[in-house]
Amino acid sequence: MDVNIVHEEKYQQFTVTLEGDEEAELAYARPSDKEIDFTHTFVPESARGQGIAQKMIEEGLCFARDKGYLVIATCPVVAKYIARNKQHQDLLK
Repeated sequence: MDVNIVHEEKYQQFTVTLEGDEEAELAYARPSDKEIDFTHTFVPESARGQGIAQKMIEEGLCFARDKGYLVIATCPVVAKYIARNKQHQDLLK
């Protein structure tokens, strides 16, 4: 499935617009200038199992790496993704 991920810095989230005006989101907070805390991942039930959350998380982690941010993974889905993808573990605070 091809997904279009939009980074909405104003709202501190990465979003994917789905059919029927539903949205998936990866929300974050910025506790400091050098940190990003991924706080919440949501994918509507009708779109689960298609890898949308993983794609949003990957996009968020690439953004963090590009900006030089340390990552806090408050969201358990993000924490699990990082644990399974060792190439991102160096980002963890």
